[in-house]
Amino acid sequence: MAEDVRRLASTAAVSTAATDRSEGAAPAASLRNTFSSLSERNYLFLWLGMLGVMAGMQMQMLARSYLTYDITGSAILLGVVSAGNALPMLALSLFGGAFADRFDMKRIIQAGQLVFALLSLVVGITIVTGYITWQYLLVAAVIQGATFSFMMPARQAIIPHLVSREKLTNAMALSAAGMSAMTLAAPAFAGLIYGFAGAHNVYFVISALGFGAVALTNLIPSTKGATAGKKKGPIIKDIGAGLSYIRRTPFILALLLIGLSTTVLAQPFRFLMPVFIVDIYRLGPEYMGLLVSAMGGSSLISALFVASLNKWHRGMLLIISSFMSAIALILVAAIPVYMAGVFIMVLLGIGDAGRRTLNQSLVLEETEDQYRGRVMSVFMLNRGLMPLGVLPTAILIDYMGAQVAIGLLGVILGVVATVILVTQKRLREYS
Repeated sequence: MAEDVRRLASTAAVSTAATDRSEGAAPAASLRNTFSSLSERNYLFLWLGMLGVMAGMQMQMLARSYLTYDITGSAILLGVVSAGNALPMLALSLFGGAFADRFDMKRIIQAGQLVFALLSLVVGITIVTGYITWQYLLVAAVIQGATFSFMMPARQAIIPHLVSREKLTNAMALSAAGMSAMTLAAPAFAGLIYGFAGAHNVYFVISALGFGAVALTNLIPSTKGATAGKKKGPIIKDIGAGLSYIRRTPFILALLLIGLSTTVLAQPFRFLMPVFIVDIYRLGPEYMGLLVSAMGGSSLISALFVASLNKWHRGMLLIISSFMSAIALILVAAIPVYMAGVFIMVLLGIGDAGRRTLNQSLVLEETEDQYRGRVMSVFMLNRGLMPLGVLPTAILIDYMGAQVAIGLLGVILGVVATVILVTQKRLREYS
């Protein structure tokens, strides 16, 4: 009898949940829930440290790309330096995911933050002493790419240890919102420092942010205990198990391929923006900061919107975000006017943040806990392949012009988004 009562209660609960879902046709967005995961003290420290590194990365993106183009005057060399972190990330990211599932993720993150801080300090010193060359910037990019191959999967995989399962998607969206906020503020700040105090001071600020992130991450608990009971074997065997899991999970594989294709096509413009600033708009570094910040502001709004959403047509929103990025690239290529570019960056920022946040959130939701580090390492391969999209685009720019090259990327991205819309029924219907 007691068993029958429990069964009836369980059935009623499922029925009620189904009714709630069917009645929730509108997005259950609430500002009250937008920042809920920050109430978890340990996640707050991780998030604050992440903000420091993200701010440094955005400042570095501006400083390194503008400094490289200032030194060389070559879009191809700018593309080479921007792609410098690609090969180590491609070669090592899978190992980084296996390490994240096996070792203390806190220490892996701290080691990456420390290397990031020291590299920036060294680059700043070489600028002050007059020894800086594009080759040094390339070497720094390669070392940073190798470091991030281990740090980034660990940083993503540690989040489930710091927040409850119900807050996981919110935490991932707030990570994206933090990145967007730094895209808004950091490039403008870096552009001003670069223009009025020199590139070396930009790198010194980046270094200070990295050291601050190490201190903040030290306040979160170790994950050593969580991995202590795991079977130890060859790392390559762990990698193979993760790849096998992805192969036998078609929806996760589709999400990873979508993230890869859209990132490679949408992101090169960010790296090659100095070409537009110098050759198309004929302006200085402080104007590049404003352009990137316009993108960051809209990205922030888009990521916060996703953070506040309950489950509501997220698959279609992901597809729509891809179309928005494609349209923005076509428009920025077609209209060679700086102020028009600022407004177009708003559209590009909304599309990029929506696509990135939703793609990552859906991957995390669909992945089993024991494979999360390895699946996220495959997702992080997007970052390694992204600069490889820069180099062919840079070559096209030198031979065909910046507007033609970026416009072509926009057209191809539009075609890819159309294919996704037509072929991915489950994604279209994903709530």
